[in-house]
Amino acid sequence: MKKELTPEQKADLRMKYEIAEELGLLDKITENGWKGLTSRESGRIGGIMGKRKRTQMQEGKNEKKADE
Repeated sequence: MKKELTPEQKADLRMKYEIAEELGLLDKITENGWKGLTSRESGRIGGIMGKRKRTQMQEGKNEKKADE
């Protein structure tokens, strides 16, 4: 039985698929699953995800400061 994903996990999964599509890897993932990716491809997706999450966090902090 699978656990229900949290909203944060759902957002991460959505971002992961968006990045895979941007990199042209979505067809490969659909055919072979995430295990079908090379370590370089997986690392690229993870690196971009990390960068975007840091950017989102920074933007959130900036918005919070502007509201004060």
